[in-house]
Amino acid sequence: MTPRVDSEVGRLRSVLLHRPGNELKRLTPRNNDQLLFDSIPWVDRAQEEHDAFAEVLRARGVEVLLLVDVLRETLADTRAHAAGVQAALDAKRLGEALADALRIHLSTVDAATLTEALMSGVTFEELPELNAGASLVRRMHHPHDFAVDPLPNLLFTRDSSVWIGDRVAISSLAMPARRRETALLDLIYAYHPRFRHAARAYGAHSAPVEGGDVMLLAPGVLAVGVGERTTPAGAESLARSVFADGLAHTVLAVPIAQTRATMHLDTVCTMVDRDAVVMYPLARDSLVAYPLRPNDDGSLRVDGPEPFLQAAAEAMGIEKLRVIDTGLDPVTAEREQWDDGNNTLALAPGVVVGYERNLETNARLADAGIEVLPIAGSELGSGRGGPRCMSCPIVRDPLG
Repeated sequence: MTPRVDSEVGRLRSVLLHRPGNELKRLTPRNNDQLLFDSIPWVDRAQEEHDAFAEVLRARGVEVLLLVDVLRETLADTRAHAAGVQAALDAKRLGEALADALRIHLSTVDAATLTEALMSGVTFEELPELNAGASLVRRMHHPHDFAVDPLPNLLFTRDSSVWIGDRVAISSLAMPARRRETALLDLIYAYHPRFRHAARAYGAHSAPVEGGDVMLLAPGVLAVGVGERTTPAGAESLARSVFADGLAHTVLAVPIAQTRATMHLDTVCTMVDRDAVVMYPLARDSLVAYPLRPNDDGSLRVDGPEPFLQAAAEAMGIEKLRVIDTGLDPVTAEREQWDDGNNTLALAPGVVVGYERNLETNARLADAGIEVLPIAGSELGSGRGGPRCMSCPIVRDPLG
């Protein structure tokens, strides 16, 4: 299937997921905050929950690609292997001697071993004797410190890349704990046989943009959250890029609170049908948008701010967006927003995957005619992300 995604709700055909692995076992009370997790997950249970999530997708005819398999297949290419080794090294932190020795070692390992090192990291204790001489760096680090950092947030494949039409945008991730993720996606889209001919819609070295902030409201219409992770410069740069490539006619820049609870636009709002969103009630009347459109001379026109729901409906060419609130009262709404009640993954118009624990939100979705496929997420949600966060759609059918 040729990669292409033009909307949030077209029938999902292929998706990239990451099954939790040993990188989550690297989390400790010392480092979980730095690595962006609110608690330390029970990894075996997280894997069971993720397997069940993947099976729900497969049962609906979705091809599930697992990141570990795709990266391993990519690293079988000798050019990708060399680039992967380079991505693992931080010479400024390791020092030139230790970095060179680690480079030589990793250059000799097979694709599976390098994949594990890139995802789960390498501690100083796990480093082989690298003939690096008397390394002060190695002597002064605790054996359990990381020479190559783990990437526990790989679970959230939505953030590191997003398909816009037939092009892929490699995100520019804002948080230091996540920046190396984009190097792995860069490798995959450059060297994997399935993707190596894919054109780019955005590059990882541009201004910060994260996939959780990017929504394809309709063909040619994007909403981009601007907050903790995506900057105004990132939203503007992405808009200029998609306009130049003819991928969109309108981009709505949507300011959101710069807090952990609302780190991305998809933590307060996701699409559940062609003309419907599930939305946190406090955001319903407060969200605004700055519509960006291209001028005939190639310059950028910026309007607004205006109410988000109004601007979105106008850009989409519909009378209005149906809004399904999270929860029935302010307390329930706040709890279920924190528990990713707004973070649903659409498998088709009117069919979504959501966490089972958000009882009130799921009931309201069902009352509105939306089929909810519930999944467990007690451990998966410890990194603050729901079904949409954990999925990068590769192929969706066009909306007829």
